[in-house]
This record gives sequence, structure tokens and C-alpha cells, in this order.
Amino acid sequence: MKHLVKSLLLSSALCAFTLWPAHAELNVPALKAAIEKSFEADYPKLDALYKDIHAHPELAFQEVKTAAKLAAEMRALGFEVTEQVGKTGLVAIYKNGDGPTILVRTELDALPMEEKTGLPYASQDKAVFGGKESFVAHSCGHDIHMASWVGTAKTLLGLKDQWKGTLMFIAQPAEEIVRGAKAMLDDGLFTRFQKPDFAFALHAGGFPHGNLAYRVGVGSSIADGLYIKFRGRGGHGAMPQATIDPIMIAARFIVDVQSVISREKDPTEFAVVSIGAIQSGTVGNIIPDEATLQGTIRTFKPQVRAKLHAGIERVAKAAAAMSDAPAPEIRIAEGAKAVMNDPAVVATAEKVLKAAFGDKFRISPPGTPSEDFSEFAYAGVPSMMFNIGVHDPEQWAAANKSGTPMPGNHSPLFAPVPKPTIQTGVTAMTLAVLSAFDQHARGK
Repeated sequence: MKHLVKSLLLSSALCAFTLWPAHAELNVPALKAAIEKSFEADYPKLDALYKDIHAHPELAFQEVKTAAKLAAEMRALGFEVTEQVGKTGLVAIYKNGDGPTILVRTELDALPMEEKTGLPYASQDKAVFGGKESFVAHSCGHDIHMASWVGTAKTLLGLKDQWKGTLMFIAQPAEEIVRGAKAMLDDGLFTRFQKPDFAFALHAGGFPHGNLAYRVGVGSSIADGLYIKFRGRGGHGAMPQATIDPIMIAARFIVDVQSVISREKDPTEFAVVSIGAIQSGTVGNIIPDEATLQGTIRTFKPQVRAKLHAGIERVAKAAAAMSDAPAPEIRIAEGAKAVMNDPAVVATAEKVLKAAFGDKFRISPPGTPSEDFSEFAYAGVPSMMFNIGVHDPEQWAAANKSGTPMPGNHSPLFAPVPKPTIQTGVTAMTLAVLSAFDQHARGK
């Protein structure tokens, strides 16, 4: 690895004047060619890292081995690494003269689910989740993000004659439960270390590799967790008149709550209420005395969020009252804030990425999933998140034509094509970071 870094440094020094003349526009074609050449030389190591992480995923706040692997990679490059920030997160710093501090984030954690891709490096690992043993899989693409993160760090060091400032590469735990970014901030991320001037992150998505999607302003949804316990009166399934059936109440609520979305909010505004778990009863001939629901609430705007919260509470209480049942226990837990892509940061990166990727770099609507990368923007750091595709373009087109789209994030069949996906991640992130350094150097 040390020989690779030395070769990258040498190659960057040789092309310094052609890639980035002082105070001139970035020579994007030359930069892209240099990035892709260095990526090609180092890809076998990135591929091995990716497949190792993919095969051995870890759940939120359990990512000890994953963090150790990334820490070793970054130390070998010459970064100053601090581990156990926000429990299992790490911070890697590389100083290269006077200039801005730019944060690049990856996530560490995986999902409590079984992988069914059949890949030779598919995960078969298990861990304890919610008190029970569960399969674990990187079905959201965080393994792609980590390989791209390490590759970007290596590439930027190979181009260190082209920028001045500080790289702040962070590996964040617990994104899947939207608590890791806040854990790192609460552990002094921006006080123990310098607060960055800009922040970047990427996310893999279910569209063709080589393509990128971005947006200005709202980039993802606000996420809230929903928990409701309906109480009834248990009894024999053959004598329902002697009971108050909490399953019936829960079923009524699940159907009726959708009317809050379809009839009470502006139909042009985004909102989703989904119930993902119901727990009640033991056998078919006993009416239980309790039924609990767990769900998620997603919105883009605070005023829509407030309307949904009020409507959910009203419908839940009404469903119970209709059966003369006690008032339900209702808990709505605040999750992730909406990702906010700073217009100035996007405008800077947009120009360079459009020059590099052409019409494969496209603006897109906000994503309906949620992301706690938003915490860094709300902490006062101008930020940008963009998405990279993961699927073979021909297979993706054929699947869409057939009416059966290819598996997306959180599917047990989600299987990115590693090399072109990671290459896009490394190239795009390197160029985005260089664009921010360049704008600062030219006083814009």
C-alpha cells in the first residue's frame, strides 16, 4: 500500500501543472483520467476490502471489527485516526497545509436480515438484535460506501499537490437506526476535532452503475417512529361478546389512519404512514388483551409532520373508543431530520461532476427514505449528499421493461456490481472534494 501511495504522489506531482493551474478552472477530464488510473491500480485491494466487509457485517453500535478494518486502512495511508467516537465510530484526519476542512462520511452498520443473493461472498453471519438472534446483511450498500470512502482517501492523497487544507474522514455507526451521527456529535465530533467547513456523503441506489443522482435543498424525508399499544379484554374466541378485541381495534386503526394522508393533508405534499410490525395473541381461539403496533412516519415538511402526528393520535383514540376500550398508549419518537443539501456546495460540485459524467449526473426528486447525515447540516456544516447507481445497465433496463424492477436497498436480493459502482463512488467523491478545495482557494 505504501508503494501505491508513493506512486500516486509521484504521478500527481508530474501532472500538477496540467491538472490544476493556480487559480484556474479545474481540468476535469485530466483529473478524472488520473483518478481512474489510480483506481484501476488499487482496485484489487478495494475489492478484497469490500467483499470482506460484505461477508462479515455488523449491526448498529456493534461495528467493532468493521471500524478496526477501516482504522487500519487509514493509518496505513498516514491519517491520524481516533477510534470509539460515538461508541464505535472513527475519525481520520489528514492535514495538508492551510485551507478548509472537508468532512467525508461513510456508515459502518448493516441490517438485521438474511441475505439471499447467492453471491460467493454473501453474508452468513448472525448477531443478537432485539434480544433475538438474527441474520445480518449489508443490504443497504454501506459496504459499497466504505470501499468508496477508503478509495477516495487514497486517491486524494495521491493528488495532495492539487489541494491545501484538512481531510476529515469519519466512519459513522448506527445509521440504520438513525442514531450514529448524533452519537458522534454528542461525543465531541466538532469540539474534540475541528468543525468542518463542508461535508459530503454518497449513497448507493437501485439504478444503473455509472449514473449519479443529486438534488438541491431537501434530500430525504423526516423519519419518526410509531408505537401504539391497544388494550382490550381477553377471552374465548368463540365468545367475542365477552371480550374487547384489541386486534379488531388495531386493524381498524391501520385502515383508518390512511385517511389522514388521503383526506387531511394537501395531496401535493409527501407523507407516508406504514405499519411494519404487529404483535398480539398466541393461538387462534383466544382473543388477547393487548395488541401493539410499530410503524414509521415519513414527511418532508414540519407542518405536514405535525398534521400527521395529530391525526394519528386522534384516529388511534377513536378506534379504541369505538370498541369501548381504554385509551391506547401512543408513542411517537423523533428519528432522522431531512437531509438538506446546501445550494452553494451543490453548485460547486455540480459544475465539476457534470463535466465529468455528462448526462449521467442528473437532478432527482427528494428520496423518501431517511438519513442521519442530516445531523451534520443541522449542526451548521454546509453539506451535500448524492446517490450512485449499482446495477448492470442492460439488466436494469430489461427488468424495468418486464415490469419486475431489480431489487433495491433493504431487499435480501440487493446485489451491487462492485467494481463500476465503487469506481463511480471514488471518482465522484474525489472530484466533489477537489471542487470544494478549489472554490476556497480561488476565494469563491
